[in-house]
Amino acid sequence: MRIAVSGSIANDYLMTFPGQFTEHIVPDQLDRVSLSFLIDGLEIRRGGVAANICFGAGQLGLGPLLVGSVGRDFFNDYEPHLAAQGVDTSAVYVSESCHTAMFLCTTDQNENQIASFYPGAMDEASNIDLRDIAASHGEPDLVVVCPNEPGAMHRHTEQALEAGWPVAADPSQQLPRLDGDGVRRLIDGATYLLSNDYEATLIESKSGWSSDEVLRRVGLRITTHGPKGCVIERRGEPTLEVGAVAPREDARLEPTGVGDAFRAGFVGALAKHLDLEHCAQVGALMATLALETVGPQEYAITGNGALDRLAQAYDDDAAAAAEPLLTG
Repeated sequence: MRIAVSGSIANDYLMTFPGQFTEHIVPDQLDRVSLSFLIDGLEIRRGGVAANICFGAGQLGLGPLLVGSVGRDFFNDYEPHLAAQGVDTSAVYVSESCHTAMFLCTTDQNENQIASFYPGAMDEASNIDLRDIAASHGEPDLVVVCPNEPGAMHRHTEQALEAGWPVAADPSQQLPRLDGDGVRRLIDGATYLLSNDYEATLIESKSGWSSDEVLRRVGLRITTHGPKGCVIERRGEPTLEVGAVAPREDARLEPTGVGDAFRAGFVGALAKHLDLEHCAQVGALMATLALETVGPQEYAITGNGALDRLAQAYDDDAAAAAEPLLTG
């Protein structure tokens, strides 16, 4: 199964604040917010939603095709890092003038986050034509459209749907910037819609569609609920709930990229024709591996007792179903 992932490619600056953001917010002065947090940790890591998903899918042996826009700095150490995981980077668009995008995120002790994103080269992603990529690389069996320059998100969604390629819609971090029409264009006709529970509410609010209406317009809706796991909804089918994989007690938890790792596991298991429950279980495992690691592209599937953890979280059948994917 050939998977193309269209979206952001960025360098992440991950900071930690040893307190709680909420303790420093004055409710009656929200019209004049001026906050500065002295951080006690900084990690510089590779990131970007599309690159994060490709990193995880590459570890599963899928050879995903990364579709996004970068600066020339990308080829210093980022591109070799992805290539080592089996990610196909030959379709990336290279800006002649801009630096690769940057994500700056501060996390407090309750795992709340305040983040900013500098798009840089990502602003040129709408120059990418999926039809040209399909002509040179082969037609994809699935196109994942995740946060990117909004024009690129809309263009790639429309091109995929017109070509008859299944779309996995993941608007997530761009939802605050999109208006109602923009949200509707990204999800209407998608085979899969992925979001967390907060984003699911935002999708409905911005689109003006009820939960039932959203479900009528997509083939399958997957909503993650953090430590409560995820919910999978299909028209005319019972709702499927899958719990999370508990993190190790001694692990330092860093939530950046956790949702991307879930998507990589879910899509990777789909590509290997696992059933939906097992797809969600693999996604949950990879999400927890990412949660236990600082940086969204620093975790490893091998050497982490992945099959044992699946069996402990679910049952032996879950481990048996995932074994060819996680060990192949």
